[in-house]
Amino acid sequence: MARKTFTSGVLTDIGSFGGGFRLRGYRDPVLVSSADGVGTKLKLAFLTGRHSTIGEDLVNHCVNDIAVQGATPLFFLDYFAVGKLDARVAADVISGIARGCKANGCALIGGETAEMPGFYAPGEYDLAGFIVGAVERKRLLTGAKIRSGDVLIGLPSSGLHTNGYSLARKLLFEVAGHAPDARLAELESTVADELLKLHRSYLKPLRALDNAGLLKGAAHITGGGITDNTPRILPKGLGVRIDLGTWPVLPIFDVLRKIGQIPLNDWRRTFNLGIGMIFVVSPRKLSEAGRILDTLKEPWYPMGAVIPARRGERVIYE
Repeated sequence: MARKTFTSGVLTDIGSFGGGFRLRGYRDPVLVSSADGVGTKLKLAFLTGRHSTIGEDLVNHCVNDIAVQGATPLFFLDYFAVGKLDARVAADVISGIARGCKANGCALIGGETAEMPGFYAPGEYDLAGFIVGAVERKRLLTGAKIRSGDVLIGLPSSGLHTNGYSLARKLLFEVAGHAPDARLAELESTVADELLKLHRSYLKPLRALDNAGLLKGAAHITGGGITDNTPRILPKGLGVRIDLGTWPVLPIFDVLRKIGQIPLNDWRRTFNLGIGMIFVVSPRKLSEAGRILDTLKEPWYPMGAVIPARRGERVIYE
């Protein structure tokens, strides 16, 4: 499965002590790297016995994290640790990683499979991913060119992605007492199906806008939600106004808020609320950006604007 992801830059085969990759086609390259996991979404895989998508979640999360800085993914490594190896489960997990790498043009160049008896509970494992990408230094997305008046474009998430699962599991399974295969009136699928929805990759639309010279900044909406992730790309002294009602909040988030009676600010800081990626573009370029996204059949929502920070608050909901 790993070999099927190899690109022309891969110089070593599976089994080498280290993975070799030849960087070509760049004049002044900057390497951009990231490491991440999928959090307690793993508990859903253990609970349901469904392991084939968790690896794809991992890859897409890592790809998004470096793509928002303008980087093209080059190669990926995984860390899979378990008490006693189950070959079927391991194959399912790795199949998802390989599928995610292939879809994002990223080579699965190596990794570590660690069997550690007594360290993990039976049937459980840990999973982490490491990604390296590259971008020309002059094309690095830093957010430095963002100005007051620029507009925000939101792209939809598919669900929780890979954040907020500890709270979601507690509310749905412990507080509300739902079974994984329960069907709620508000949802179009079972609870397990909803929670296991894939973390999307936004590489294609992001690259399309960046290649067109339209993108000033991009924020991957992960843990911390819109509230904590959007300010990470803003120059000092700037904030954003988020226009409520400009995108559909997915039903799962309303279900969770109702069950837990979650305070509004905590709800916004815990979940993505249906937005997985935010782009910043000039207001003069909004129509052009929209046409490109429409061509890609990518739904998008004008959801606010960059403003001067107010009294130290960098995200205002109106």
